[in-house]
Amino acid sequence: QVQLVESGGGLVQAGGSLRLSCAASGSIFSINAMGWYRQAPGKQRELVARIINGVTTNYADSVKGRFIISRDNAKNTMYLQMNSLKPEDTAVYYCAAKRPGISEWDYWGQGTQVTVSS
Repeated sequence: QVQLVESGGGLVQAGGSLRLSCAASGSIFSINAMGWYRQAPGKQRELVARIINGVTTNYADSVKGRFIISRDNAKNTMYLQMNSLKPEDTAVYYCAAKRPGISEWDYWGQGTQVTVSS
């Protein structure tokens, strides 16, 4: 089992920045991919960014050039640096992780609220 705990959410003005953290514990050796999802009110959960084997990164088109995903293996922590925030980035952000060969994300955090005011 892997436990994921997010932190770093909050209220920020448009154009500002936030950094989310996801601390992982448990059987961390079993996972090879981690990612950030978000869900806004009335909308489906969407993938924001993911990092595979600590190296390969992918981003949703809506956040490319503004968000940066990274992973610190020594601290068992994943980050999402969010810059130039927009009101449409307002959502609950979730950390996720999965094992090799598994198509679905196995593990999820509890979520952290990000609110961007205009």
